[in-house]
Amino acid sequence: MPDEPVLRTPRLLLRRWREADLEPFAALNAHPEVMEHFPAPMTREQSDDLVRRIEAGFDEHGYGLWALEVLATGEFIGFTGLSKPSFEAHFTPAVEVGWRLARSAWGNGYAPEAARAALAFGFDKVGLQEIVSFTAVPNLRSQSVMRKIGMTHDPADDFDHPRLTPDSPLHRHVLWRIAAEAWRAGEPE
Repeated sequence: MPDEPVLRTPRLLLRRWREADLEPFAALNAHPEVMEHFPAPMTREQSDDLVRRIEAGFDEHGYGLWALEVLATGEFIGFTGLSKPSFEAHFTPAVEVGWRLARSAWGNGYAPEAARAALAFGFDKVGLQEIVSFTAVPNLRSQSVMRKIGMTHDPADDFDHPRLTPDSPLHRHVLWRIAAEAWRAGEPE
């Protein structure tokens, strides 16, 4: 799989996917706590298919959901990056920043660190004017990351996810946004 683009933060490497990532990614996607705010854990086949779709997105758009590696250890811990939502909503078409980390990687500040690198790439390299993020209402951990990376939330933007049934506790989603101008104003010098 191609190596570009690669992003680095002080502690993390955001890179294209490798064959060796498939097994730990499948374990992450099968973990009930990691997948708590998704409709269901994923099978190995579903997980591998997701990686194929992610890689196709890189080829099509020049960005995507990077495999996330801890620089000090080389450990694969999940993904962080940019993607285009594949459903219709009041805010689409859009580019979303998203992340999914192994449970063992939670609480280290990796998600906001990697998400900031993805935002910088989206605004500075791709030239995006706005990036969104969304999650189910109960997912307070992801909303905390959205807040930490400078995104803002307007309850008027919240929406019912079109791929979830109305009786699902995950049906209602919150939408967070950040504009390029706000990102640049908040960047450290």
